[in-house]
Amino acid sequence: MKKHLLMIAIASSCLLGAQASNAMTKDEYKVAKEKIEADYKVDKAQCDTMKDNAKDVCMKEAKGKENVAKAELEQAYQPSPAHQRKVAEEKVDAQYAVAKEKCDDQKGAEKSACEKQAKADEAKGKADIKAMKM
Repeated sequence: MKKHLLMIAIASSCLLGAQASNAMTKDEYKVAKEKIEADYKVDKAQCDTMKDNAKDVCMKEAKGKENVAKAELEQAYQPSPAHQRKVAEEKVDAQYAVAKEKCDDQKGAEKSACEKQAKADEAKGKADIKAMKM
């Protein structure tokens, strides 16, 4: 029995050691964060060439992409259920913002239906997040 418990203890410590070695260093984190910010600036500059609602949609997509990337970076740097939840929340928020902005291209009943669908998709996404066991 003692031998069995000892083997479990050794296996679990090896597993924890392997996870710790996969952790991101502070310098890697800093570089990754700077890359995310640079990517956002590039995406934003591409949006500046567009006009009207297409530009607005592009800006929402760029900002959403940045927010999701930052949340994923936090999860990679300091993995936790809270950061995992934040990633899911940022994805839902980004999808909603883009969908709602796309609705602005429509008018009347179509716009209203589009906005209701976007809101329903957001509500479903948030409900799915709440249902997650983290």
